[in-house]
Amino acid sequence: MNPYYKDYAEFLSEHFQGKVQKISVNTGNVCPNRDGTLGRGGCIYCNNAAFTPDYAAPLLSVTEQLDRGIDFFRGKYPEMRYLAYFQSYTSTNGDVDALMAQFREAAAHSGVAGIVIGTRPDCMPDELLSKLAELNRRTSVIIEYGAESAHNATLQLINRCHTWEQTVDAVSRTAKDGIPVGLHLILGLPGETQQMMLETVDAVNALPIATVKFHQLQIVRGTALARAVEEGTLSVYTYSVDEYISLCVSIVYRLRRAIAIDRFTSQTPAELLISPRWGLKNYQFTHRLLHRLAEEAGQHS
Repeated sequence: MNPYYKDYAEFLSEHFQGKVQKISVNTGNVCPNRDGTLGRGGCIYCNNAAFTPDYAAPLLSVTEQLDRGIDFFRGKYPEMRYLAYFQSYTSTNGDVDALMAQFREAAAHSGVAGIVIGTRPDCMPDELLSKLAELNRRTSVIIEYGAESAHNATLQLINRCHTWEQTVDAVSRTAKDGIPVGLHLILGLPGETQQMMLETVDAVNALPIATVKFHQLQIVRGTALARAVEEGTLSVYTYSVDEYISLCVSIVYRLRRAIAIDRFTSQTPAELLISPRWGLKNYQFTHRLLHRLAEEAGQHS
């Protein structure tokens, strides 16, 4: 057990027997921030190719994508069970019955122990949430909302097209229906100071969430953010690894202990990533962070 914070493995052990692994599923649902429903162009940092694996092709059925993903992992982890992770774009944007058919198809797969749904906090209508709560009584359902920041001025700047108040509402309704909730947050967004990021952590502490994902802001090729930085119309502070570790240490001290931390970093394919280029895998960063936490614990013992 991690002595410094509750990690995602500990959270999973509370909900599943044995080891489980996420497999991304791409249903081809369009983001309302791209199709004109809320906005055009999407969030300024977003290039969906940066986090969609090759096997998650929207032309394949949910079952076919899961089969491919399981085949990818089976050789190394023959006893593994899997979580169908609806990750790409906005997985709850669409016709409720069609969405539920996809979720039920994933839940019925013989290798799947549960489903994880990544979406926006403004894309969870009560009708869909009620049906997901019903599904959760038969199989494990986890919902993760992309919140990014608790500061509305930041959300407007990055063209997020939702507010923190909408995040609070979605989290509250989801937790009330008995579904574990996670949040995604980005550290280092334009204009945000460390104090503002810690204020976001304080706001998260007040919510009934089970997990949180942090990751560094990455400037990715083909995004509005990359163009704005290149043109000099937007400034982004690039953290060194040590600076970012120090920020994460402060967050660990600040975050409510019952909330599991899924990760602190995210990786973008090298051919797409402009900065920061740390050259570290996620597990390598976590190892360095834990080493720093151990050093600080020793100094205060």
